[in-house]
Amino acid sequence: MALTGAMQCLFSAMLIVILNNPSLAVARRSIENMNAIDKCWRTNPNWRSHRQQLAKCSVGYAGKMIENIGQDVMKYKVTDPSDDPLDPKPGTLRYAMTNLKGKVWITFQRDMKIKLGKPLLVSSFSTIDGRGVNVHIANGGCLVLQRVTNVIIHGLRIHNCKAQGPGQVMGPYREITELSQVDGDAIRMITSSKIWIDHNTLYDCQDGLIDVTRGSTGITISNNWFRYQNKVMLLGHNDGYLRDKDMKVTVAFNHFGPSCLQRMPRVRFGYAHVVNNLYQGWGLYAIGGSMNPSIKSQANLFIAPKGGKKEITWRNGNEGTSWNFHSVEDVFENGASFSQSDQGGIAVKPEYSSDQVFQVADATTVRSLTKSAGALKCPKQSIC
Repeated sequence: MALTGAMQCLFSAMLIVILNNPSLAVARRSIENMNAIDKCWRTNPNWRSHRQQLAKCSVGYAGKMIENIGQDVMKYKVTDPSDDPLDPKPGTLRYAMTNLKGKVWITFQRDMKIKLGKPLLVSSFSTIDGRGVNVHIANGGCLVLQRVTNVIIHGLRIHNCKAQGPGQVMGPYREITELSQVDGDAIRMITSSKIWIDHNTLYDCQDGLIDVTRGSTGITISNNWFRYQNKVMLLGHNDGYLRDKDMKVTVAFNHFGPSCLQRMPRVRFGYAHVVNNLYQGWGLYAIGGSMNPSIKSQANLFIAPKGGKKEITWRNGNEGTSWNFHSVEDVFENGASFSQSDQGGIAVKPEYSSDQVFQVADATTVRSLTKSAGALKCPKQSIC
């Protein structure tokens, strides 16, 4: 539902009260340290009654997610944590993905742990909103976004995802789909566009945490907490998939670590704007790529591991020197170093549209900006 002028004025008035009431000094400091996305909705203590406000807060290549909101949105509450991949029961998460058409906004009745028997095929124009409860998707299949658009995944704890053999699942519109082998990723995007992955906690999966593959583009990955993982984030399918030249991904306000070893992200062919993230060490490298991608690393905080590798970047050594890796306004601690493109020049701009652009903060504030990364704890009648 779009915000009316009266509602916007109400939210502004609430914010003024919070900022000027001495008894709310802690809340005031918290708001002042929020990043551009969080300031858009977390300052509203009545966010539960205005959940769709979230969709207008995304930035970066996903743009504003206004196609996910409106009078025609169906509200669905998950009440049952069980899962049947071929015959989903009403009240389950898979039922919403398979039986409901059009715009769907999904919330959860209570804290729950969901073990998916097979990967869950997420449908277009769906929002999975885990705010206010503690929802885990773990120890089984995880999320696959295949040929979909306009999807928000927010506020989930996704971990210990397992590799799955080929098999049938019910997909969107109750179509039985034959899935091939999956490797055990938390969230995998395949030929999908306009996707926003925000404020999730992801860790300890059998393969990676996020994959953006096979022509997927228009992606924003923000405010997530990635930890305890070897391969974190893959952008680009493989070295032979030329369609990924059009891939554009924004990676912003995330917390990487502890114990993340590589791929934060690893990019093939396309363009990644990596901005205002906190890197709490790395193993092999933090940012890398092959097939000559363009990467603009901007105003991140890189904290090199003690006694480990100090170099942030990695490049496939067999592809010459035509690289476009640029560090702009980054801050380096513990001896961290960033190898720029050999050819010099300036970093390629993200060229955001008006609904994608946002103000980049100074890297010295990144610790504060990412302090709330991951799934949030949202007390009732308070800012989240």
